[in-house]
Amino acid sequence: MTNSPNIIDTVKSLVSDAALLAQQEARLARAEVGEKIEQVQIGMIGIVSGLLLAFCALLILLQALVVALSNIMAPSLAALLVGVVLAVLAYISVKAGTEQLKAKNLVPERTLNSMRDSAETIKDAA
Repeated sequence: MTNSPNIIDTVKSLVSDAALLAQQEARLARAEVGEKIEQVQIGMIGIVSGLLLAFCALLILLQALVVALSNIMAPSLAALLVGVVLAVLAYISVKAGTEQLKAKNLVPERTLNSMRDSAETIKDAA
């Protein structure tokens, strides 16, 4: 009978610790989701800026084509060079933005690892 209070105290402590652990896991998950949302925003900014550069490149390439067709001279080649450079920059920007949006970059790894560790600790304690 002397063990009963100790067992009750142990169970109370275990329940309290489990509740605290659940609260900490939830806070960690919220923080990590916030970070991932910011990462998505950065990726979207990269994509949008890349698309804007691609649009500018298209305008310049079209201008170069018009100039080249109407008057084949050095100014058209200069416009063509600028258009190609902008097209390359647009490609790099969109590629960098899409890299940020890959599913593997958006997984809340710290939360998952922490939850696995907590589950193992609870199993070991039981």
